[in-house]
Amino acid sequence: VIRHRDVRASHFGVIDKFRLQVSEQSQRKALGRKEIIATLLPSAKEQQQKEEEEKRIKEHLTESVFFEQTLCQPENRTASSGPSLLTVFLGIVCVAALMLPTLGDMESLVPLYLHLSVNQKLVAAYVLG
Repeated sequence: VIRHRDVRASHFGVIDKFRLQVSEQSQRKALGRKEIIATLLPSAKEQQQKEEEEKRIKEHLTESVFFEQTLCQPENRTASSGPSLLTVFLGIVCVAALMLPTLGDMESLVPLYLHLSVNQKLVAAYVLG
């Protein structure tokens, strides 16, 4: 019994050769030999699944090409360069929060309600990073 243990779609169509040698148990001399050529083929079920997958991919590609042609007209394009305004604003707020004094700093001219805890500064640093 010969079993193919690594059955993958990439191995379909690969030609393997097996050599059978027949000899007596007590002697080393071969009485006969035969080379057998084997090709791994997909089962009917696998072939059908492969065809269905190719069909779905083709349908998806034609749909995406259609949407690209209809949605990306030159007059409808918006110039999107760089980060969004929300991202920039959030970055500025986090940098400002890190620059504020920490709770317990007495030598600051900033009002006490603007002093941040260590945890609040850690959150700002995490969001910024």
